Amino acid sequence: MSNASDNRPWFAVRARPRGGAEAAQAVVAALFAAGSQGVQEDGDTVLTQFPPDADVEAIRAAVLDADPSADVAISPADPVDWTEGWKALIGAHELGGLAVVPPWLSEGRDPETTIVIDPGMAFGTGDHPTTRGVVRLMQGVVRAGDVVADLGAGSAVLAIAAVKLGAARVAAIEYDRDAIENAEENVVRNGVAGRVTVVEGDANVLLPLVAPVRLVLANIISSVLVELMPAIDAALAPDGDVILSGILWEERDAMLRVIAARGWRAVAEDHEDVWWSVRCVRA
Repeated sequence: MSNASDNRPWFAVRARPRGGAEAAQAVVAALFAAGSQGVQEDGDTVLTQFPPDADVEAIRAAVLDADPSADVAISPADPVDWTEGWKALIGAHELGGLAVVPPWLSEGRDPETTIVIDPGMAFGTGDHPTTRGVVRLMQGVVRAGDVVADLGAGSAVLAIAAVKLGAARVAAIEYDRDAIENAEENVVRNGVAGRVTVVEGDANVLLPLVAPVRLVLANIISSVLVELMPAIDAALAPDGDVILSGILWEERDAMLRVIAARGWRAVAEDHEDVWWSVRCVRA
């Protein structure tokens, strides 16, 4: 076990998942399971460190088991106290009329336009391009009094954003039980507990129960989005909007064909790094 007098170098691990949003979450979970004290999302790459006695080849294997297509780089590094030091790596994200910030950067900000997210293990801290893409596309789309469904809600950042933009009621549906506590804490922290309901379960099953909805948000992965499209279409109000994310830029043309085949049309797009997000309405 490492200690303060151990002068051997630590190891910096940079992992770039290539299997989409679900693979990215699996890689982060693998790093935590291997003993990481915290991870930083830097675009499409996650960064962390391990002490000198860490089995780096086992860590590499765990990452590749989570996403066989991931790029993994391990190099010597100066130690970082991730129990506190990781906070310096997470900043505020100004996204049009809204900002997504961690709790320690929220003081003095307008609560009406600020989304405060504790960066736990749930996906959606504002540090990922897909989250930022949806928040940018939502603005000007959410109407006062809207009923919204957020599928794959993660930290509930998008559900909270919908309320800040005027939604009356949001169902934040999340399949991952480990994310529920973090989502509920974020909902309370942002003062929207009366308007956001966090629900654990399968979106295909739960979406019909909250229909009709005027806006559906779904930041998942492209294969799951395609599977959910029939349920989304059935739940959508006649004048509804859909915002899809978690899609790789290289998948854009294929997704546009799927969107057209569903009877929808793309009316706005967002592109950051390798990620693409799209707003759709019925054609």
